[in-house]
Amino acid sequence: MKVLIVEDDKFLKTLLEKHLQRENFEVITAEDGETAVDKIVKERPDLILLDIILPKKSGFSVLEEINKDENLRKIPVIIISNLGQQEDIERGKKLGAKEFLVKASLSLEELIRKIKEFSSFQLSTISY
Repeated sequence: MKVLIVEDDKFLKTLLEKHLQRENFEVITAEDGETAVDKIVKERPDLILLDIILPKKSGFSVLEEINKDENLRKIPVIIISNLGQQEDIERGKKLGAKEFLVKASLSLEELIRKIKEFSSFQLSTISY
């Protein structure tokens, strides 16, 4: 399963990347919204971990871009953000995010568990 981490905090991005690789996920990264959109189009990840506050293009703008493409819209997105206001959460979900997790109240183990839940769901919905 290929996971795209969109995070401008280098420490957090590296931490997530290393933990996911240890769990046998293929990991690609982007540090800003513009690069994220390019990588989503080119790489077609199975899951996107998306920060909201990003350079060049916000996570909300990235979600809007994803929604313009019928195929990209199917990729599950988990928002991981410092924003935790109800209106931010509602906006993220309205734009198609499957989960909105607040960094301050999120453990790495909980995030890995959520990602595994999505990967199990993805694998079980693939028809042969």
